[in-house]
Amino acid sequence: MARRVVVLGDVMLDVIVRPLNPLAPTSDTPSQIRVTRGGSGASFAISLRLSGHETSYVGAMGQDPASEIFSRALAKASVTAALDVVDAATGTVVSIVSENGERMMLTDRGANSKLSASFVAAQLAGPFDHLHVSGYLLLDPATREIAERALRDAKDRLVPTSLDVCSVGPLRDVTPEVFLRSATYAAQLFANEEEALALSDTETVEDAADVLVRLFDEVVITRGAKGALCAIGAERVHAHAHRVAVLDTTGAGDAATGAYLGARLHGLAPAQALAIAMEAAARVVGGLGAFG
Repeated sequence: MARRVVVLGDVMLDVIVRPLNPLAPTSDTPSQIRVTRGGSGASFAISLRLSGHETSYVGAMGQDPASEIFSRALAKASVTAALDVVDAATGTVVSIVSENGERMMLTDRGANSKLSASFVAAQLAGPFDHLHVSGYLLLDPATREIAERALRDAKDRLVPTSLDVCSVGPLRDVTPEVFLRSATYAAQLFANEEEALALSDTETVEDAADVLVRLFDEVVITRGAKGALCAIGAERVHAHAHRVAVLDTTGAGDAATGAYLGARLHGLAPAQALAIAMEAAARVVGGLGAFG
């Protein structure tokens, strides 16, 4: 049965740059460049919508062409947008993609840091069946309290919640201790392997799962080409990644976790949900830039 899911996340424009030659510091470097809708939470929401659930997206944007690109992408994916228009430029990320598809990201959060508590509260006042929060809101001091309150209020209403860590660099900056204090109201945690190791202060993904599952009811750790791991209590479920040519990993983890949550909300077992997640990730990595 389809569920009503609210995703609280960033509004971003992605500028994806894939150099085709070694960088020429004082001259031109031939490159592939794409300008697309960004936002980790938006990729998650679109993947979740593809699984058949009614999905709403809450965030903040400016009044500029970047916000129009983002809004059109959500509308095309049939994700309902509830976006706070603030006096700031829409957030932008410049991603430089290496030969193996990995990214280095240069980020301007822009309007995202001006998301208002009253706007979020108004969007969450009505009925919904699940709340998912992008970890970027917990990693930003300007929005941490808003995201924490949203998770707490949903839990108080007995609405299931989930959270994605999103980025290891900002996690280390704010410290895992601060992040975990704000994440305490989430029932499900999504993280990639690097984030999980940093959050748990461990050296193996198995140890990370053991630590994190004591803090959250359900933990999913995505591992790129090594697949994914799910931990629920003492249960551990592993899934292998599909062997496909990788052009760009942008959005692959979000596609996987969105598909996983969508499958779980349909009542599928963790092993089935992880298999669907790996299929979703494989569909994304062959293109340049965000999907959808």
